Amino acid sequence: MRPDLEYISQWIKPGSHVLDLGCGDGSLLDQLRQHKAVTGYGLEIDTQNILECVRKGVDVVHRDLNDGLDDIDDQSFDTVIMTQSLQQTRKPDAIVEAMLRIGREAVVTFPNFGHWTVRSYLSIHGRMPVSENLPYTWYETPNIHFFTFRDFEVLCRERGIKILTRTVVDRNHKSNWRIQMLPNFLGEIALYHMTR
Repeated sequence: MRPDLEYISQWIKPGSHVLDLGCGDGSLLDQLRQHKAVTGYGLEIDTQNILECVRKGVDVVHRDLNDGLDDIDDQSFDTVIMTQSLQQTRKPDAIVEAMLRIGREAVVTFPNFGHWTVRSYLSIHGRMPVSENLPYTWYETPNIHFFTFRDFEVLCRERGIKILTRTVVDRNHKSNWRIQMLPNFLGEIALYHMTR
């Protein structure tokens, strides 16, 4: 399992009912089902990922998250999860609000566009960086909103969202005292566990 999914797994209570937005190939739900007796399903747009979910026995619904989540009942899940996709949605603030309407808790992970390498590349080259973590040119990237950890925390504060836990890691999902001291500058990926 991906290291970020291992972090998330720690925040999910056994027997929970979980919705995974942009669930990919269903790896997280599959692991949670096997090791924590979790029920639930994923929403996914990519056909190949949906087929992989089905192969794993993960319940999945074909859905473009940009079409909204209004048809899902309030508080119908214990936890709603979205990993590495928030920056790819048209209205990330509306998605976060919907996650906390649908679930009692929410978990999001996303890359930090305030990382020092992004800042340096922009200041030296005057162009959007292309790297291992950001492998697309600006015109083909699936990322349509570029935000930092600080931006996300301001949104949470303005919307009355309580951050239960924040974990900031590097690209290998490891943390150290430097990252903890300067998370918005040295952290590459954040994992947020939230509630109202």
